[in-house]
Amino acid sequence: MAEPLRIAYSPCPNDTFVFHAWAHGLVPGAPALDVTFADIDVTNGMAERGELDVLKVSYAVLPWVLREYALLPCGGALGHGCGPLVLTREPDADLSGRTVAVPSERSTAYLLFRLWAASEVPGGIGRVEVLPFHEIMPAVRDGRVDAGLVIHEARFTYADYGLHKLADMGEHWERTTGLPIPLGAIVARRSLGEERLRELADAARASVRAAWDDPAASRDYVLAHAQEMDARVADQHIGLYVNEFTEDLGEKGYAAVRGLLTRAAAEGLVPPLGPDALRFP
Repeated sequence: MAEPLRIAYSPCPNDTFVFHAWAHGLVPGAPALDVTFADIDVTNGMAERGELDVLKVSYAVLPWVLREYALLPCGGALGHGCGPLVLTREPDADLSGRTVAVPSERSTAYLLFRLWAASEVPGGIGRVEVLPFHEIMPAVRDGRVDAGLVIHEARFTYADYGLHKLADMGEHWERTTGLPIPLGAIVARRSLGEERLRELADAARASVRAAWDDPAASRDYVLAHAQEMDARVADQHIGLYVNEFTEDLGEKGYAAVRGLLTRAAAEGLVPPLGPDALRFP
């Protein structure tokens, strides 16, 4: 019997919803999975070190890992109206020279933030401080940092911390590009071989479809890992981040990924991609 594939993805509802069927042996013919739960900053590091077979990572980290890993054309997170937010204690705050907390300097959120700040913060931001995602809103609320860059369910809960939305990175991206917002990607080790990579893509796609066909089947799994998130917020989270691009990147999805990484490379934020870097398998 083949060893299970080692995979890491976040405990966020979109990932547990997408991978529930596959992780529980409910996708016929799919390889068994040995699942590790980790925040995106941790999985980005795992990919850079080549530690596991399959990983959920930030699109922003692809330029550093695509030599060893291939981008799967499904299973990830892109969309409209789902971008990271910059939050402050006071509305209309000026970020020139200020300290901003971010979840990772290798995250897509950070790339989108830097592209936004380059055009919208003429004086330039001051210091960037990396904090675990769950510490960012309390740090802004308590005055330990001047602003925070947040992702995922924080767009539904930031008002509970008395915070204000200064800017929506996704709105800026969509307004300036007309493309969906690329957030999280699924990558798999190239050394598995082209046939195996295609099998993994098929399994991820089948797992997404199974989740849509029977949303109730994954509910306990989703809520068990949702880090005290209530069911309503978890449903909103899934509705926002699991969509047609999760099933298949398609032409628009690939254009969004290339657009993000090309713009970021032009700003010196990431290394440039080779011409075939995103080719699958």
